[in-house]
Amino acid sequence: MKAIENYDVSPGHLAVWWLGQASFIVKSPQGIIAAIDPYLSNSCKAGGEGIGFNFDRITAPPLAPEELAGADVIVFTHSHQDHFDPDTIVPYRRAGGTGPYIAPGETADKLREMGVGDDDITLVWPNKTHTVGDLNFRATFAIPFGGDELTHVGYLISITNGPVFYFTGDTDYHEILGNSISPYKPDVMLTVINGAFRNLSAGQAAKLAKQIDPNVVIPCHYGLFPDNNASPQSLKMNLFMYDMQDRYKELEVMVPYTY
Repeated sequence: MKAIENYDVSPGHLAVWWLGQASFIVKSPQGIIAAIDPYLSNSCKAGGEGIGFNFDRITAPPLAPEELAGADVIVFTHSHQDHFDPDTIVPYRRAGGTGPYIAPGETADKLREMGVGDDDITLVWPNKTHTVGDLNFRATFAIPFGGDELTHVGYLISITNGPVFYFTGDTDYHEILGNSISPYKPDVMLTVINGAFRNLSAGQAAKLAKQIDPNVVIPCHYGLFPDNNASPQSLKMNLFMYDMQDRYKELEVMVPYTY
């Protein structure tokens, strides 16, 4: 986290660090640090065993949950445990982390159950925008896995007169995704590719990229759970079908990427 705090982001740029799975940190030119869906524990292992899946982490968390206290805002797409993780949030709060939190409805309820006050929670829904410093967070439409969580969102994250990042969040494919995102002309698309639990497959992610036409397409939601994994190169091969393979960018965990 100290390396992130000390990292200079030039005017007109955004920097992103991949924490594994669908967890990211974004930093703005003003130095605003946003953690998105931080999963920094191994709490999903027990739940996976209960339903016959191996969700034991392949790689260790790149940050301790306590280090998130250095972030200015915590942003959630939905309440599934690999996105909203109590074993990450509890030690973060014990270390002095107070949010604020940006979250859709069911995630906001879970924050309240943990003792987070309403003043620290900003409720979002598709097309709702919230600003922290020079970072703008616009929630986007997403299609959930099932009836257990119906308030999934993605995010358009941007700065004024600067780049726009589109985080798909966990979502199935629908043409509404492309129709609702295209007008914002995202420069960078960070997309799930695992295909399981009704998420975008690599082929669907490439089809969505063709619709919204970003300059860079980055895969995520792979490489962490043995029983919910995917090959990131499959996205590159599917982008080839649309003559977009040169836009593929694969991130390394905790290595900054600036656009």
